[in-house]
Amino acid sequence: MIDADLPADPLLAFERWLALAVASGLPEPTAMTLATATAAGRPSARVVLLKHADARGFVFATNHRSRKGREIAANPWGSLVFSWIPLERQVRVEGRIEPTSVEESDRIFATRPREAQIGAWASPQSAEIPDRAALERAVEENEREFPAAVPRPPHWGGFRLVPEAIEFWSGRPHRLHDRILYQRDPGSGWTRRRLAP
Repeated sequence: MIDADLPADPLLAFERWLALAVASGLPEPTAMTLATATAAGRPSARVVLLKHADARGFVFATNHRSRKGREIAANPWGSLVFSWIPLERQVRVEGRIEPTSVEESDRIFATRPREAQIGAWASPQSAEIPDRAALERAVEENEREFPAAVPRPPHWGGFRLVPEAIEFWSGRPHRLHDRILYQRDPGSGWTRRRLAP
């Protein structure tokens, strides 16, 4: 059972599970499904990469003009799912999404390879484009515009999902899986409950 393995702090528990996924050599262990919704509640989901997680929440980055960026602006509630199938482990996170600071966005952008930095300028993410050649031309134009350091585009930056609920799922025989749900209580910190599979 996973009860004994999980500390009282779910962020510490997540850190341990992520470290195990990384150490296990899984491809893209920081990949997570991000679900957002429009103001009317129509959901959409896609896979993004976790930049880092700490006591404040789970950080990812994107073009703020993209579909997910627009949906977050209209409806700041979201959900994340980390699925490490070979380990039979999954983590679900729900909470409010807020932009990171300018300084934090700058730090995240600086960690990207130069090609990805150029791509952040070249791609009007989620917008229709006429063809692949148009995107490649935009890349070439931005490579000429930024021959040295590439600044962060003003429309690109980080977001932090501040968790209100975190669920740890561990596979068990006969589909009698372990599910431990942490919920944030503003007055007393985190509470923990076991859920039926």
